[in-house]
Amino acid sequence: MAPRGLDTTGRPLDPQADGGPARRARGFGAGERGSPSFSDEFGGKVVRPVAGARTRSAIESVDFSGAISDGEADVQSVVRASRVHEVLEEIDRELIALAPVKRRIREIAALLVIDRLREEMGVRSQRPTLHMSFTGNPGTGKTTVALRMASILHRLGYIDKGHLVSVTRDDLVGQYVGHTAPKTKDVVKRALGGVLFIDEAYYLHREENERDYGQEAVEVLLQVMESERQDLVVVMAGYGDRMEEFFQANPGMGSRVAHHIHFPDYDVDELLEIARLMVDRQGYEMSDDADRALRDYIEARVQRPRFAHGRSIRNAIERARLRQATRLFGAHRKLTKRDLVTIEPDDILQSSVFDDTNEAPEPHGSPRPEAQANAGT
Repeated sequence: MAPRGLDTTGRPLDPQADGGPARRARGFGAGERGSPSFSDEFGGKVVRPVAGARTRSAIESVDFSGAISDGEADVQSVVRASRVHEVLEEIDRELIALAPVKRRIREIAALLVIDRLREEMGVRSQRPTLHMSFTGNPGTGKTTVALRMASILHRLGYIDKGHLVSVTRDDLVGQYVGHTAPKTKDVVKRALGGVLFIDEAYYLHREENERDYGQEAVEVLLQVMESERQDLVVVMAGYGDRMEEFFQANPGMGSRVAHHIHFPDYDVDELLEIARLMVDRQGYEMSDDADRALRDYIEARVQRPRFAHGRSIRNAIERARLRQATRLFGAHRKLTKRDLVTIEPDDILQSSVFDDTNEAPEPHGSPRPEAQANAGT
């Protein structure tokens, strides 16, 4: 684990810490001494890069000029030196389905690598526009991909710190006149050198309410997306139709976003594969009957309100663990390792999801005593 306050290259997250060079954004603390001061009101989430054999940024040790020899550029040397391929492989390995998303991320990574090589070859061009829009239903992987994108941008030197600041409207919009601009600028200061992820960004704009202060936050973001584009990448996320309405109402915002990536819904087979991966990562196994019961659960759950794809599957696995633990706690016998790691069908079929069906499916291969009486969520 990197020391607190340092990024994965060992450089201070605060550029002035440890006597590092000052890098102050215009309008966001320029001329101040010491660490930037932040408001105590911030309620968002900051995710910093973690050091490790698989995830450590290689910015400090990469000499991109080494990829140029005798007037020729070696693309793969940049990929290897920056270890961008590790992030792309991690996306392929850990994210189920999402083929269109993975393809777009690879295309953006390719653009960034070639841009660095063009720079080293002395070809003049503007820095690529990197602000993005992620659209799709909840739980389809938008935040996870934003984190991986932050890692790619960090490794190739497009952002200095590689952290992600995740916020919603409440973190940007104030409650009275004169409150919103300072609040939004405070969030921007936290995000400089990284990625600012704005979930459900369309809630910033409420056209029906003339006294709403969200438009002021939009104006600040419009400014910094242009003036701080060398030091900040903004990713806005939400439902596709609402994001389209948001961009139509704020054309300046839409024109600053170069990459629009849609995250498709998962089907039942993909959700079951996600569930199996989650179970395996947590050191559990499902019996064959439990695996079939889980499919029955997913087929029923996708029809219910507030289904959130990967998040709903994660919650289902957590509740199955809870029921398994409760079952074993009352077993009144010695437990084997297999007992401790195995999810049985009844751990899934006790879900209240099955209460809405005319006839709840019987456990595959075993009775289901008192399942309805003990139904969980």
